[in-house]
Amino acid sequence: MSGLREGLDDYLALRRSLGYKLERTGTVLVDFVAYAEMAGSTHVRTNVAVSWALRTINAESRWRADRLGMVRGMARYLHAIDPAHEIPPKGLIPARRSRPTPFVYSDQEIVALMAASRGLRSPIQAATLETVVGLLAASGLRVAEAIRLDDTDLDVDSQLLLVRTSKGGRSRLVPLDASVMDAVMAYVAVRDRAFSPRRSTSLFVSTVGRRLRSGNLGEAFRIVVALAGLGTTPAGRPPRLGDLRHSFAVRTLLGWHRDARDVNALLPTLSTYLGHVSPASTYWYLSASAELLAAAAGRLEHESEERP
Repeated sequence: MSGLREGLDDYLALRRSLGYKLERTGTVLVDFVAYAEMAGSTHVRTNVAVSWALRTINAESRWRADRLGMVRGMARYLHAIDPAHEIPPKGLIPARRSRPTPFVYSDQEIVALMAASRGLRSPIQAATLETVVGLLAASGLRVAEAIRLDDTDLDVDSQLLLVRTSKGGRSRLVPLDASVMDAVMAYVAVRDRAFSPRRSTSLFVSTVGRRLRSGNLGEAFRIVVALAGLGTTPAGRPPRLGDLRHSFAVRTLLGWHRDARDVNALLPTLSTYLGHVSPASTYWYLSASAELLAAAAGRLEHESEERP
């Protein structure tokens, strides 16, 4: 077996320990390694990777960029072990669209955001944003899902939250920790004192007692990010409210790794909780975390040492 093939096997084993199935990626990278070997390469070479990625019929498809991206992921892993491997730069084959790099909040940064929310001038806006930040961090809800919540979607006795007709028209029940439900009900008490009689059925309200608007919520959040002194993403973008959802997924997976849980078996549960159709939609949320990668690598190394 060549060094490239061994490196591919190790890379796939590490990624799959993170919960990725990589069935298609595995097949595609096997094809790349075979192509590289035919070209006489013992390491990943940018020119060989680009030449291989362009060997598709449809020149307009983003599939060519996706193919090169798969090689780039493997190359980053191999380069860390052997710098002779080249990492193909981004943008060599432009893709038609890309997702923004998420900001993964630490527990301390979430606490700082909630504390900074209390510095907003409007008391009801301060209470609303602090509670929304806490709920998103603890539940992984989408921002739009939180905005659409009504009082009737809370089942306090069962500690459940009903998310109605969300993405794809699907509804789901989201269990909440008792402390999270207590915090939400404390907010409800503040809201009801501020607006009596009620002007909306909405759980979270604006400064005039109506249902929140995403634009106003986002603007208030940007102020709070500045007050909390948070940094930026690797791409230089400020943190977003929606990044709390990504952070929830990463923290959940990290906890499973640290507790030596069966990540592959549990991932469909996380997908259901987040409201995804399948785990395939969840995998993107579990990328871009150095801490998560380190946890998975350490566990994989430990398991390898235990094998006879």
